[in-house]
Amino acid sequence: MPAQAPSVPREQGAATGYALFPTAIGHCGMAWQGEMLVGMQLPEDAGEAQTRARMVRRFPQLAECPMPPQVAAWAARVAAQLQGAHDNLCDVPLALDTVPPFNARVYALARRIPPGKTMTYGEMAAELGVPGAARAVGQALGHNPFAPVVPCHRVLAAGDRPGGFSAGGGALTKLRMLQMEGACPGGTPSLFGW
Repeated sequence: MPAQAPSVPREQGAATGYALFPTAIGHCGMAWQGEMLVGMQLPEDAGEAQTRARMVRRFPQLAECPMPPQVAAWAARVAAQLQGAHDNLCDVPLALDTVPPFNARVYALARRIPPGKTMTYGEMAAELGVPGAARAVGQALGHNPFAPVVPCHRVLAAGDRPGGFSAGGGALTKLRMLQMEGACPGGTPSLFGW
């Protein structure tokens, strides 16, 4: 989750806004412009008010408002995914023009990881044709403005260690999300009980 708001140009007549919605792990935030998702916010540790404050900081140009039907459908699917539904959300359109090109490539690859499966940062770097760029992949995922639609929680460090996770709760939230999807990296339970 980025510290800075992505640039979201205002288009005349385009429906824009953000809203919070409840999920099994807390209130998430979703920002949209027209038919594009411009950002997501996983729950903050201190709850709904802190998640709302993060949305205001990330998207100061957007107002909180009711979700249009298409956006509400995306939110319902995210909520179901966070309860263990195996929906890869790959058809949700993302405003990838708001992120650097390398990050867009990382996000596209992460979206191909099915629920219940994982990859490592190194495997992703190799798949992208840049072996040895595991750290750059990790940095791109650390700035993922679309989590969990871009499922950065499905990407692990070497040896099936959780690695970092910038959402509230950190790596424990990442592990909880993987557990809800039925992922068991390495085929055996870890110290974290998954």
